[in-house]
Amino acid sequence: MKTYSVKEAYVTLQGEGAQTGRAAVFLRFAGCNLWSGLERDRASAVCNFCDTDFVGTDGDNGGKFIGAEALAEHVQNVWNAAAPNGGTPYVICTGGEPLLQLDPEAIAALKAAGFEIGIETNGTLNAPTGIDWICVSPKANAKLQQVTGQELKLVFPQDQPEAQPSQFESLQFEHFFLQPKDDTAHAQNIAAAAAYCMKHPKWRLSLQTHKLIGLP
Repeated sequence: MKTYSVKEAYVTLQGEGAQTGRAAVFLRFAGCNLWSGLERDRASAVCNFCDTDFVGTDGDNGGKFIGAEALAEHVQNVWNAAAPNGGTPYVICTGGEPLLQLDPEAIAALKAAGFEIGIETNGTLNAPTGIDWICVSPKANAKLQQVTGQELKLVFPQDQPEAQPSQFESLQFEHFFLQPKDDTAHAQNIAAAAAYCMKHPKWRLSLQTHKLIGLP
């Protein structure tokens, strides 16, 4: 029976993209295929600008769960503990890279528990069927395999030619977002992303609103 490694799980509001403002369980799986998560490896990583801790299972409501049913029960308990009223329970599977662990069995178990399922992925692995909302965030130097979904969210700017917005406009997504890179040049990145969206209205600006209002 498969063991799922979860860094953390908590209820918050989605802060980014088309689902901004929606209550959800953020289910953060441990591990990524583009960076070890260790600072000593950041400079040589395929993705070196990640702002998330996805190493280990020691976060809030983290742990190892044996079997898909145990994972889904844990997610349901996290949701219920927040005492939400009304609406469809929603879980956003994220990481690291959630598709290293999220499989058809986990999807089926979460569905059986009543959850609508979203995922935030780097797009280097194909998503199983049954996911309701697929958000792909492409990274330079990483071959994109998942080329369809509801939302493409590009961290901006990335200097490499293969990570420019124009490279993704022909893909089959419903929404296209630029998200300013959160680094020491954040203010300049916001201005650059906003200017690009105004000149290229296929794209919309996505800000990390959860950070602006102090949510995790």
